[in-house]
Amino acid sequence: MSSPADDALIAAAREAARNSYSPYSHFAVGAALRFAGGSTVTGTNVENASYGLALCAETVAVGKAMADGIRGGLEAVAVTGPGDEVITPCGRCRQVLNELAQLGGTDPDILCVGASEVRRMKLSELLPHAFGPANLE
Repeated sequence: MSSPADDALIAAAREAARNSYSPYSHFAVGAALRFAGGSTVTGTNVENASYGLALCAETVAVGKAMADGIRGGLEAVAVTGPGDEVITPCGRCRQVLNELAQLGGTDPDILCVGASEVRRMKLSELLPHAFGPANLE
């Protein structure tokens, strides 16, 4: 069962995917991050002719949040891609999301969105035993 806040987050991720720059894979991904207080930051994937330099939607959104000075309070993330299948953040994005979440001491919900299905799980489920800032102290 989704809430109006989750529905809005999913809609923001889908809207972000429309701005994808994915001429090589044709796999448009959108991500939306919701923070305490209700602010939302979005990102989309940005590919590059040098494939290894591509940026994932979640990483772009985290970069935008950090650039805006947002360092904590990550409550939920929605990730959507093309087609019917539910997608989850890749391993790199899980780690990048974990960094932001640990800065605020949260374990955000991750909404993995398909055309007709949404799977909700905690970031800690997607990235158990995560490495983060506390490991460097």
